[in-house]
Amino acid sequence: MSSTHQHQPDYILLGTTVLFVIVGLFIIASASPILGSSRFGEEYYYLSNQAIGAGIGVVALILGSKIRYQYWKKLAPVLLIGALFMMILVFIPNIGLELKGASRWIKVGPITIQPAEITKLAFIIYLAAWIETKKKDIASFSMGFLPFLVMLGIVSVFFVLQPDIGTLGILVITSILLFFIGGGRMSQIALLLLLGVAVLGLIIYFQPYRRDRLAVFLHPKEDTQGIGYQLHQGLIAIGSGGIFGRGFGMSRQKFNYVPEPAGDSIFAIFGEEFGFIGSVILTAMFLIFFWRGMRISARAPDGFSHTLAAGITLLIIVQAFTNIGAITGLLPLTGLPLTFISFGSSALIMNLASVGILMNISKYTR
Repeated sequence: MSSTHQHQPDYILLGTTVLFVIVGLFIIASASPILGSSRFGEEYYYLSNQAIGAGIGVVALILGSKIRYQYWKKLAPVLLIGALFMMILVFIPNIGLELKGASRWIKVGPITIQPAEITKLAFIIYLAAWIETKKKDIASFSMGFLPFLVMLGIVSVFFVLQPDIGTLGILVITSILLFFIGGGRMSQIALLLLLGVAVLGLIIYFQPYRRDRLAVFLHPKEDTQGIGYQLHQGLIAIGSGGIFGRGFGMSRQKFNYVPEPAGDSIFAIFGEEFGFIGSVILTAMFLIFFWRGMRISARAPDGFSHTLAAGITLLIIVQAFTNIGAITGLLPLTGLPLTFISFGSSALIMNLASVGILMNISKYTR
């Protein structure tokens, strides 16, 4: 069933997204000046870059909401090939940029791009298009399961080489959920999860710092000055926020205590400044986003838009809750940023572009 009748888009989803971006800019303004001064000699380096990202992202959101969603289906193979080509560029000298032993960025003049963020969305669009064309064969081993495994395997190699295992984890979880939504069998999902755990085990075995992260998760009180430092300082920040928080701009842990206060630890600074109440409200906003996104998916006019809306929603929400879980000690540390909130203009632009696509689908819901 396809509907051509247009109506108003989902303004609750849009409003929630706009609030996220505003909250993100405010908390980066508070959390990053010390870091900006010490790393770049510029207090508002992080804020100005994020504000530029937000501006470009808003344009991407508006464009995404104007382009009819079916268009992405035709473009899906080209988008994925283009994204994977950019993933190769990160390894080319004078184009790729290496930071802390990871090759994840491309530098073009003053602009730094993180191709993994583009690849995440491109793969979800491709997967949604593939699932729609294969809808009768998804449950078959040779026609559905095997091709899905091969596609996921090829894309995974690019992430493992960078290495960016955190982002890969989010993409794999989202892809498996989409495969299930598209008609995959429970036995196939179980097999995928077993394979995933085995591969993750191998990665942890060959990368000692990942073993450390797992050790910290299992024994959070051990080595709080060494491998457990980030989690320990993050929990101090959240705990000292109490019920109502210290107040905006009043965080003490951002003064070189919490590592990456504008990055993957930003939720800890937010918790310190806005307290338990603020943290609950922020978490509730992500749940509202999830509800509206899945509602758009459930009412989508066709198979492609149904899967694509679910994929975009899950990509954003799985990452957000993985970040919150990691910094509160409920999950192992991943180094993943908090969606919409943490510093990272590539991620912000791509997430806002994704919301634009969701907004377009919401105009055609039943």
